[in-house]
Amino acid sequence: MTVSPPLHIIIINLFGAPWSSDVRLDGQTAVITGANTGIGKETAIDLAKRGARVILACRDMEKAQTALTEIIKSSGNDNVICMKLDLSDTKSIREFATNLKLNLLINNAGVMVCPYGKTADGFEMQIGVNHFGHFLLTYLLMDLIKSSAPARIVNVSSMAHSWGAINLEDINSEKSYNKSKAYAQSKLANVLFTRSLAKRLEGTGVTTYSLHPGVVQTDLWRHLSAPERFFMKIAKPFTKDSAEGAQTTIYCAVEPSLEKESGGYYSGCAAANCSAAGKDDELAQKLWELSCKMLSLSWD
Repeated sequence: MTVSPPLHIIIINLFGAPWSSDVRLDGQTAVITGANTGIGKETAIDLAKRGARVILACRDMEKAQTALTEIIKSSGNDNVICMKLDLSDTKSIREFATNLKLNLLINNAGVMVCPYGKTADGFEMQIGVNHFGHFLLTYLLMDLIKSSAPARIVNVSSMAHSWGAINLEDINSEKSYNKSKAYAQSKLANVLFTRSLAKRLEGTGVTTYSLHPGVVQTDLWRHLSAPERFFMKIAKPFTKDSAEGAQTTIYCAVEPSLEKESGGYYSGCAAANCSAAGKDDELAQKLWELSCKMLSLSWD
């Protein structure tokens, strides 16, 4: 199994309906993980142009500083800062999540089909960064987000969730490891987390969204195998650049018609169908309980 998308999905990706909005975000604060490159950086530029105070939450501060300069120049908004955040280290996450006030949390950072490795806390790298890291970050920022309502939490998933499964008995892939299956599992976890979170946030003024950004040309491709890279090279004319790939993230962050919607899955700047597993409330609850146990949290 590979992460290469079917041709019909690539074609849909190319001809997706355009979306635009003139919504302003003056006086609001947005945190974007993985904002130094790709979709995250393009999202930061867009939100900064709308007047938001943008916090770039990045692991590599040298790259973050370079991105910061580019974002300020492109947006004309100098109310942009970068802060250290390593989602593979719970200590870093806890240090980051202090003294913040925000209206938008965009959980964008991720790793894709990487060789087997573990985070600082012993989690398999893909489930650790893509799910557990963002789960903990969201938990630590929740009171701040609620106090800033109306607010939104946007989780960048992938169509790869559709062929994913949650292995509750071996969430860290210690018994066997397939990098594509581990990635798909982590992206399904994003969808299930969004669904569970929406139910817990009913009536708070905080809404949640998960999304597929499209088949995007980003640094995440660096771990693809040679055959996968060859396929993606052929398919490149049908893929999106980072600015195009950021549009559904921005849509979920600012589109006024979504104010009363929560927990849904989006693609191409529109509501979309997720997999049957992505709608499994029993599985979502089990994953929530396991996540709390793995991170030593009490979050009902």
